[in-house]
Amino acid sequence: MPNRIFNDDPWFEPKRYGYGSGFPIAWQGWVLLGAFIVATLGFGMLIEQGQQVIGIVGITPFTVLFIVLVKRHTRGGWRWRNGG
Repeated sequence: MPNRIFNDDPWFEPKRYGYGSGFPIAWQGWVLLGAFIVATLGFGMLIEQGQQVIGIVGITPFTVLFIVLVKRHTRGGWRWRNGG
């Protein structure tokens, strides 16, 4: 049975102008975006409570993983676009 969650199908549309990804187009993209937002808020609360080191060290791997997955699953990849 093929792995349907981590296949190479696109999860994000590319931006029309500029470099990078736009909004999610698949449920996996929405789940990834939601998980990243929750993680960011959680680690941000730690920073707010005075635990800056734990917050920054904690959010760094989530951010790197998020960027890698979004780049890998953007339709057409990341490149500069001029609206065409």
